[in-house]
Amino acid sequence: MQDIRYSTFGIYMALSVKGPEVEALANELATLKRSTKTEAVRQALRNEIDREKSRLDLVAQSLAFARALRERAGPNPQPAGRAFRDELYGGR
Repeated sequence: MQDIRYSTFGIYMALSVKGPEVEALANELATLKRSTKTEAVRQALRNEIDREKSRLDLVAQSLAFARALRERAGPNPQPAGRAFRDELYGGR
């Protein structure tokens, strides 16, 4: 078991990480990054939080794009015809 210290309002508390696989992963990452286990875990957590936030942003962007397409199509959308497809691909 490895204790990791973190601070909230300047008060440090131990975060207990249990499990041989977690310990091995923390060791491996620290070795690869040439850092301490604490720093490796901190960076890994920060990266994962950023990745999740980015994923949520992508979902929001996708929904906004779908809404914009729906608005552009109007109340009675028609299937894409040849003229529309030709316009998309530069009149090929």
